[in-house]
Amino acid sequence: MDRTKKLHIAMFPWLAYGHTMPFLEVSKFLAQKGHRISYISTPKNISRLPKLPPLLSSNITFVEFSLPQVDGLPPGVESTAEVPIENVPYLKNAYDKLQGPLTEFLKNSNVNWIIHDFEPYWLPGVAAPLGINLVLFCLFNATALAFMGPPSALLGEFRKRPEEFTVVPEWIDYPCNVALKHHEIVNHIKCMDDVSDFQRMGQLIQGSQFVTTRACFEFEPDEIKLLIKLYQKPVVPVGLLPPSLPSNEDKRDDKWEATKSWLDSKGEKSVFYIALGSEVSLSEESMRQLAFGIEKSNLPFIWVVRKRPMGEGLIDNIIPPGFEERVSNRGLVLRDWAPQLRILAHSSVGGFLTHCGWSSIIEALKFGRALIVFSGASADQGLNARLLHGRKVGMEIERNEMDGSFTSDLVAKTIRQVLVEPEGEAIRANAWAMKEIFDNEELSNNYLDGFTRFIEEFAPSACHTQI
Repeated sequence: MDRTKKLHIAMFPWLAYGHTMPFLEVSKFLAQKGHRISYISTPKNISRLPKLPPLLSSNITFVEFSLPQVDGLPPGVESTAEVPIENVPYLKNAYDKLQGPLTEFLKNSNVNWIIHDFEPYWLPGVAAPLGINLVLFCLFNATALAFMGPPSALLGEFRKRPEEFTVVPEWIDYPCNVALKHHEIVNHIKCMDDVSDFQRMGQLIQGSQFVTTRACFEFEPDEIKLLIKLYQKPVVPVGLLPPSLPSNEDKRDDKWEATKSWLDSKGEKSVFYIALGSEVSLSEESMRQLAFGIEKSNLPFIWVVRKRPMGEGLIDNIIPPGFEERVSNRGLVLRDWAPQLRILAHSSVGGFLTHCGWSSIIEALKFGRALIVFSGASADQGLNARLLHGRKVGMEIERNEMDGSFTSDLVAKTIRQVLVEPEGEAIRANAWAMKEIFDNEELSNNYLDGFTRFIEEFAPSACHTQI
């Protein structure tokens, strides 16, 4: 195959920042190789993306589609960060209504490939008549995908009751402790619409030319090999896509300067960082237990408390009265946004209390930070929590399996074990060793290169130029 042939590739991510950003990173790499990119999303999601380097802007075009209005979705909402979890189905309904404008765009655009997310189950029916190839780009790791299973399980009658998700599935052919807790699958079911996430995934695996995932053989060899067997088609990992530290021109540097000054005054690896992502909403009681646990740990910390979506608007997560005053000598509470990557990179940070989003885990292990594991709202986060605990790079805060409740004492105990106690020594050492994989730019570029080559060499078999 002549690799000098340049392709037109459309990118179509789901409406969440944890999805739009990795799609942009892959877009930038493909654009560097001379391919033409049409990055398709809604105006607000596109406006949140960082500015493109001048050298790439001629090869990447942002294509904005207004998100159709649907009953139940407040006007102006365009991402998962703006709605409570139980309203995510309305967002999926609106996303599905992008089928019309996307079809019109594709008919007139000479697109060769669409790299798409796990939601648009209707896309194979649109792309096939137009001779356009599809790549399902899963932002989950291979462990989570292996747990979900082959298309036959995703589309069939298998696992209809919550308890069936709390055991390791029969097709896993390697030693494994990864399954969901009852409260995690119940929470996940809340954010499904008429077409479940499993049905969407199953149809897209079947309808794509190949599947890519944010994973690498160095961390998940058995899991990726199993996916190839389960899907009966190529699975080409795109690598971990570790993010780069932002340039010093970041507009919000003022916040970083104050945070850096605070961190500079602390001892090496003495601070733990707490951030539960933009989509995790805790009850008042859970916030109380978490706050008291943080306080009882008696260790220095930075806690990012974000506004959370509630009904029509956003409210602050409820920190118990008096908490900030009591911990002011050793704790820093940041509102709404924090320079997470810069904080994790600072030598005073030793651990990260995380909701277990895969992007956040990659950022933490890039800097070798030990993980205090507290799974968030979506099912893959629970699977990630078991994976980290099993690999001994983190320790999970013990919670009630049925309702997810927990105590402040267990929060404090887990924080101290991971950060300072002798029993956490292996976890700290294992997490530090992960830098070799998660902070390896050469490895990351090799995977992106392999992914790009696969698209370039596969293209002639099914693509044709639109008339």
